[in-house]
Amino acid sequence: MERLNKCNIQGLLFDYGGTLDTNGRHWANVLWESYRRMAVPVTEEQFRSAYVYGERALAKSPIIGMDDNFHVLLLKKARIELAFLREQGFWKADAADASSAAERIAAYCYEYVCRQLQLSRHVLEQLSPHYPMVMVTNFYGNMKSVLADFHLSTYFSSVVESALVGVRKPDPAIYRKGTEALGLLPGETCVIGDSFDKDIVPAHALGCHTIWLKGEEWKPEEHDTSLADAVITGIEQLPGVLLGNLRRRK
Repeated sequence: MERLNKCNIQGLLFDYGGTLDTNGRHWANVLWESYRRMAVPVTEEQFRSAYVYGERALAKSPIIGMDDNFHVLLLKKARIELAFLREQGFWKADAADASSAAERIAAYCYEYVCRQLQLSRHVLEQLSPHYPMVMVTNFYGNMKSVLADFHLSTYFSSVVESALVGVRKPDPAIYRKGTEALGLLPGETCVIGDSFDKDIVPAHALGCHTIWLKGEEWKPEEHDTSLADAVITGIEQLPGVLLGNLRRRK
């Protein structure tokens, strides 16, 4: 935190998935929790294979429409994963059972995100009078629809979304686009994200200041945390860090 106190931060670049919507929990962990709640009889290893398959399918094909809200996205994701589990023989279920499970998984995850975003919205409300904010995210082309669905659009002057700009994290170029959207130099911006490798490392390489939201990762790893100017364990800690920085500059 002490290093951040000396920074001249003029604008913020926010990650979305795993940061604002789950407060540091990797999405695989959220989905696996929903599978267990819905009693889908697969192992965690089988689920993780389905998760990776689904992410790759969504990245390669235009499955998600630009107007799809987050519930529709979750439903499509769950259907892809469950179809994979059935095709691989990991889950002996008929089409009706799979359809019902997908609906229940999507509903559970959507409600989970709605609860988490109440906290994130409060954080954004505190920060927005003091800092311009841009979202930089690896997403499917429907980020603006998702933000509108959750009434978050007004907090961000621009959205830099991988599916639309043709570059993905961890390429630092996507964060360069974020700083350009803010109209600031990298050294005048601060990146907030949950992924050390996809958010903190490339943002640091570009010259941005960084705040790592340390939560539940895909798998526990050791990181060189000296690359982050500050480490928090909950999004609710962010105003204390950034508004404190603002007061010290004045």
